[in-house]
Amino acid sequence: MGQGYSRRVRRPNLELAPTIVGRSGRPIFPDWSGAEVTIMSNGDPLVGHVLDGRYEILRKLARGGMATVYLASDRRLTRTVAVKVMHDNLGGDAEFVARFDREARAAARLSHPNVVAVFDQGMDAGRPYIVMEYVEGCTLRHVITREAPMEPTRALDLLVPVVAAVAAAHEAGIIHRDIKPENVLISDRGQIKVADFGLARAVTAHTATQTGTLIGTVSYIAPELVTTGKGDTRADVYALGVVLFEMLTGRKPHTGDTPIQVAYAHVHNEIPAPSSQMTPSWRDSRGGIPPYLDALVTSATTRDKGARPADATVFLDHARRARRALADGVMDDPALSAAMRVSTLDASNSPTEQVPALVATGNGQTGTIQRTATLRFAPSTPVSPGHPPVADGMPYYDDLPEPASPSVRQLKQRQARRRRRGLLTLLAVLVLTAALAVGGWWVFQGRFMETPAFASLSQEAAEALATERGLQISFDNDFSETVPIGQVVRTNPVEGAPILRGGAVVAYLSKGPERYEMPSVLGMTPDNAQAALEDSHLALGAVENAYHDTAEAGTVFDTSVEVGERVKPGTKVDLSVSKGPAPVEIVDFKGKPFEEAKAHYTDAGLKVEVAEEKNHKSIPAGSVISSSPSKGELPRGGTITFVVSKGPVMVKVPYVKYMGVDEATKVLKKEGFKVKVAHIANFLGLVAYTDPGNGKEAPEGSTVTIYVT
Repeated sequence: MGQGYSRRVRRPNLELAPTIVGRSGRPIFPDWSGAEVTIMSNGDPLVGHVLDGRYEILRKLARGGMATVYLASDRRLTRTVAVKVMHDNLGGDAEFVARFDREARAAARLSHPNVVAVFDQGMDAGRPYIVMEYVEGCTLRHVITREAPMEPTRALDLLVPVVAAVAAAHEAGIIHRDIKPENVLISDRGQIKVADFGLARAVTAHTATQTGTLIGTVSYIAPELVTTGKGDTRADVYALGVVLFEMLTGRKPHTGDTPIQVAYAHVHNEIPAPSSQMTPSWRDSRGGIPPYLDALVTSATTRDKGARPADATVFLDHARRARRALADGVMDDPALSAAMRVSTLDASNSPTEQVPALVATGNGQTGTIQRTATLRFAPSTPVSPGHPPVADGMPYYDDLPEPASPSVRQLKQRQARRRRRGLLTLLAVLVLTAALAVGGWWVFQGRFMETPAFASLSQEAAEALATERGLQISFDNDFSETVPIGQVVRTNPVEGAPILRGGAVVAYLSKGPERYEMPSVLGMTPDNAQAALEDSHLALGAVENAYHDTAEAGTVFDTSVEVGERVKPGTKVDLSVSKGPAPVEIVDFKGKPFEEAKAHYTDAGLKVEVAEEKNHKSIPAGSVISSSPSKGELPRGGTITFVVSKGPVMVKVPYVKYMGVDEATKVLKKEGFKVKVAHIANFLGLVAYTDPGNGKEAPEGSTVTIYVT
C-alpha cells in the first residue's frame, strides 16, 4: 500500500508476485496472486473512531493485503492525514509487525520533497498504525495510461523527481524494492512523491526475499531477484529504467499470459532500446528518442547488474544530463551516449601514500625504504585474522614491511622520524584531498543550485521567488489544458535541474487551453477544405457524398463543426460533399390527367413536352397514354415526353328503324358498334328505335341497344 493516497479510485494492482524459492535460489513453485486491491466502501468499524485520542478516522481510502488506509483528521494539529492501520488478523504475526514497523522507520529516515512524509507511528487496541502525508491527486500509472507514449522531455520531467527520491533513499542506506508507476503519486499541484516503503530494506541486508517469497512487482523486477532472490540498489535502478521505457513507448518491455512468463523474460531477454519500438526516429523528428536516451534506458535495464549504474544517485546524474541535452536541442552526442553507460560517478583509484619502513642493511646498520601502501578506511570488524578491530572510518595501511632489529636508540629515532613523516604526509594528503574535494564540489556542484518549483505560481509570485533565490527570471507563454491562465506551466530549466547561482530561468505562463477557430470551407473542394483545416491546426474526418439541390457537385455544403466554433487542435471535422441535385424518379401517370403529370415533373425540375395526341378507346381525352422514359430516373433539367389521349373515335349511329333484327345488327356492326337487342313486344320483329338514337355520335366500338317490337 502506498504512503500517500488520492481521493480518486486507484485500479487494482495484480502484479506483486510471490514465488517460493528453493535452496538453489531459483523460483520453483510459482503461486502468483494480487497484492494490492483498492476498495472504496462504507460501514468500516474504524470510521468515526479516534486513534490514541488524536487521529479521527473520516473514511476508508483503500485496502491492501497487509493494511487499510484511511483519511483522517489530526485533532491536535488540525490537518488532514492518511493513516495506515494493520489488519487485525496480522497483528499477532511478528514478521508482519516488523515489516510494518520497518516501513515507518524507513520512510521516516528520509527527508526529501519527493518522498511521502511519515508523521507518526503508534499502537491502538493492539493494531499498529502509521500516520502519513495525504497527497491529493493521481498516480503516475494514470498519467502513463492517459499520455504514453510521451515525448522524451515530458518523460524525464516526470522521472527525475522520482529518481531523486530513490537516490535519497539509497544515500540513507535504504532500498525501495517496489518501484512502479502505482507507487508514484502526483498531487493536484504537480508535486511528485514516491510512496510505499513497505518492502524497503537496509542496503546492508542485500536481500529482496522474505521467508522464501520473492518480493516485488513482476513487470519491474530485476533478473537477479528472480534467479537468486537477492538484490541491491541496482535492482531499484533496473525498475526505474523499466518505468522510463514504459513512459517513452506506452508499453511494458516484457509481457506474457502469466506473470511467470514475464519474470522469465526479464531473466533471459534484454530490454530493447525504446527508439526501436517507436516511429519516427530522432533523425526525422525532434520528438524522437535520441541515442543517449536509448543508452540511459538500456544501461539501467541490462541483465548484467554490474553494468548498470551503481545506484540511483548515478542514474539521477545521467538523467539530468540527458534532460539538459534535450533542453539544449541536442539529438545525438556519442560522448553523452557513452557517459550514460558509466556505472559510477567517480572512477578514480584509491589514494596511495608513501610510508617509510625500517630495513636492515648489509653492514648491520639500519636504513629506510619508501614503500607504497594503500590507504584504506577500516570497517567496524577486523579486516582479516591478526588485525585488531579499528574504529569506523579510521585509516590503516596494508602491505608494510616488517622492520629489522637495529639498536634501541636508533630504532626510537627512526620511529620518531617515521611518525613525523607519516603525520606530515597524511596531513598533506588530507589537505590536498580536501582542496580537491572543495574545488571539485564548487566546479561540479557548489556553483549550481536546483531550479525552484515555479509551477502554478502567478507571475508576481514567480518573480518574488526568483528574487528570493537570487535568480533572474523572464516570461513566455504556452498553452495548458489544466493550469489556469496567468499561472506558470513549466520552466526552463525544469524544476530540480541544476542552474548557476544567479542564473536566468524562463517561466512559461499559461494562455489557457489551446483552441483554434473552425474556418469556413463551404463551397470548397475536399482537397482545398483539408488544406484549410490543416492550416487551422484541425484534421480531416469522414467525407460523405450526398445530393444537394443548390450546391455545385464536388463542393462542400456542410461540416460537423460550425464555422467560427473554437475547438482543440487536431479535432477531426467531417465534410458533406455535394453530388449535385438528386435525380427525378419517373412515376406512372398513365390514364391520369396530363396537366397533373405536367405540374408534378415541372416542380421536380424536368422539362415536359407532348410528343403526340391520339385517340384511345378507354383513356379519356386529355389524359396520359404513355411517357418517355416510362420508368427509372432523369437528372434535373432533363426532358420527359408524353402521348396524350384525344379520347375515342366518335361514329354516327346509322338509321335502322323498321329494319329486322338481323339486318339492323349487320348495319350497326359494320359501323363498328356492338349490338344489344331489347324486346318491347313480340308481334312484328322490327326495330322501333335505338339508344343512342339515329344520327347521334357514339364512341367507336361502343354498344348500341336496339329496341324490337
